[in-house]
Amino acid sequence: MQIVSNLAGLTLVIFSFILLLGLFLLKDRVKASFRDIPAFRKFDQAIGTAVEDGTGIHFSLGSSGITNPRTATSFAALSLMRHAAGFSAASDQAPIATSGDATLTILSQDNLRTAHYFAGAEQSYKANSGRLAGVTPFSYAAGVLAPIYDENISANVLVGGFGVEAGLLSDAAARKQSFTLAATDSIPAQAVLYASASEPLIGEELFASGAYLETGRAHLVSLYVQDVLRWLIVAALIGGAAMKLAGL
Repeated sequence: MQIVSNLAGLTLVIFSFILLLGLFLLKDRVKASFRDIPAFRKFDQAIGTAVEDGTGIHFSLGSSGITNPRTATSFAALSLMRHAAGFSAASDQAPIATSGDATLTILSQDNLRTAHYFAGAEQSYKANSGRLAGVTPFSYAAGVLAPIYDENISANVLVGGFGVEAGLLSDAAARKQSFTLAATDSIPAQAVLYASASEPLIGEELFASGAYLETGRAHLVSLYVQDVLRWLIVAALIGGAAMKLAGL
């Protein structure tokens, strides 16, 4: 039974890789056609507003590093941050990022530095733009409250590995009447953010952010692969149920 399970997992990985590679090579033949998610459209508008009025954008990346099962969430958050920072790096107030893990802090600093470089604003980059706010969930939340309240922030992006402490951050952003895009992979945290954030993302919408914001062709292709695999799993479940009813 274990061998069958391992073979099924290996087959799924190989199929996913082949499909991902094939769609990527098709390039412009793959056309984007996704359902509308207003949060992403409002997020782009919030970036433009921040650049125009000289206010800042704050990225809160959560407390999950890159060496645990929630790694995908952290990388999705970094990808979204890199996209937005590229547009706002040359504004009067450069974007800042806070995180609750040392490795995630280093990666955020590197992504912010890269965004400033491509925006032609290397002189505006500051090392403390990427900050380690706290090493436990609630100490991290306490450390993040300071930039939300005190640094002329007009948009907060709460995306990453959070627990229910995310409610403290979204509440602080609401008190400052700033735009808040929020997403996480934690079900309890999603419930809190759905009730308190102005623009929450639900479920796997977090992992679709790269495709919706056009941060790279790989994100678009990976979303198509996810859709194909989802339908294959649905077909397998229906087929298994039909075989069970038929007594096979």
